[in-house]
Amino acid sequence: MEKIIVTEEKLHELFEAAMQASKLSYSPYSKFPVGAAILTCDGRVFTGCNIENRSFGLTNCAERTAMFNAVTEGATRISAVAIATPKSDYPVGPCGACRQVLTEFGDGDVPVVFGPKIEKLVRTTLAELYPYDSLHELAD
Repeated sequence: MEKIIVTEEKLHELFEAAMQASKLSYSPYSKFPVGAAILTCDGRVFTGCNIENRSFGLTNCAERTAMFNAVTEGATRISAVAIATPKSDYPVGPCGACRQVLTEFGDGDVPVVFGPKIEKLVRTTLAELYPYDSLHELAD
């Protein structure tokens, strides 16, 4: 499947979708809502929010929630990722587990944006977030 050309405008739209998703966050313990939006290679957008549990190990991050939503709808290749952390003072990137999951479904050149608001967005790629990713040949 062809990748979608991701413009700056598209990344901003995706970030707005992530910001909206953060409003659905279930974060009674951390009080730190996170929203994510994933653009898949077929042009669909899937969102997710963080879902906490009093047993913190059972908490699910917004990025993985969005990715798992995409997979349940048959979308397994991603073109862009946006993460919104509206209550942070500075851009907060995805955790290690989310970086691993995202690289399962996207190439290294997939753009990723994250931040508390549009004016403070960091723009990077999956490869920059997760360098030396390997073992993709196991899925062949």
